[in-house]
Amino acid sequence: MELRSLRSLRSKTLRKGQIRRKMINADKPHLWKNDVAASVDMYNNWFMKFAPKTYRDKRAEVTKHVRTGLLKTEDLENITTTVLQANPGILPMLRMSTCPPLARDRLIGLAYADKNVVLRMEEGACPLRISAVDLGRNLERIAGTLTKLLDQDIFPWLAAKKKATTRERARASTIIADRMCGAQSDPIIRNAQEARQLKLISDYLTAKCYVQKNHPSSKPITDMPHGTFGLRMGVVGIQLDRSGNEKKVNIPVDVVIQPHEPRRHRAPILIECKSAGDFTNVNKRRKEEAAKIAQIHNAPDTGEAEFILFLCGYFDGQYLGYEAFEGIDWIWEHRIEDMDQLGL
Repeated sequence: MELRSLRSLRSKTLRKGQIRRKMINADKPHLWKNDVAASVDMYNNWFMKFAPKTYRDKRAEVTKHVRTGLLKTEDLENITTTVLQANPGILPMLRMSTCPPLARDRLIGLAYADKNVVLRMEEGACPLRISAVDLGRNLERIAGTLTKLLDQDIFPWLAAKKKATTRERARASTIIADRMCGAQSDPIIRNAQEARQLKLISDYLTAKCYVQKNHPSSKPITDMPHGTFGLRMGVVGIQLDRSGNEKKVNIPVDVVIQPHEPRRHRAPILIECKSAGDFTNVNKRRKEEAAKIAQIHNAPDTGEAEFILFLCGYFDGQYLGYEAFEGIDWIWEHRIEDMDQLGL
């Protein structure tokens, strides 16, 4: 995107009150190529060093959950409605114990089960707004489907009609845990990366004498004390329907900062942490930030707030050009000192 068009866009954004300062990176397309390369290298280095441990730690945690599930079902020999009703949280483990492993929707289809029943069980509970008879029928269908499809190569004691040995149980638990983590590998890595980014920003702000203190959502965000910051805070925005009617929505923001010297409008700085391990997904989801910032800027308390992305990983020129066109600026994790330009 040409620099001239970016300046033109910035002028339009100013009329909305969304930007009141010189941009940090969005208006410097001549730097994007090198920054993308540096960001990719940084993400890859982190992934190679920390992702395997993060995955192994999560697998160890899930393995304990699988062993509990085996215990509750008497090593899968007793998958009954009674057991499922008393322990609905073991359903994800049981889905991964079949051949082939079953996605949630696939189980719903095969068992002719009520979708709400399965979704609530996945959350660790049985639905309350259902009759005992209907719940029992659903659980019976689910139990029958799972029992028929159990992967006997992983659970050899079932075919042999004998008790599982300690070694067999341990091996099976690790395999099922690996299946469960494999299905959730991207969220596991993404959550670990987000936690690391939040710590990096927290350390940066703490070094500048900021105090972490989440502001109550019941109070106007403009009343947030100066020299404080909050993590994963809810910020009130305004969503407009097709008729132009306004509706308040609670928007989660990763980092909210009220500078030591608050701006005239007292709206804080809002930072969204973003990391990505490939170029495809970020371009699929790039409209999310634009929608979020529009809702934030529609609200009276946050209409003047600065919204900044904190990027690490695979964010290419296509993604950056789109965000710049929407008037959204960003800071690269590999050059966190750019945060100094926010006047903190």
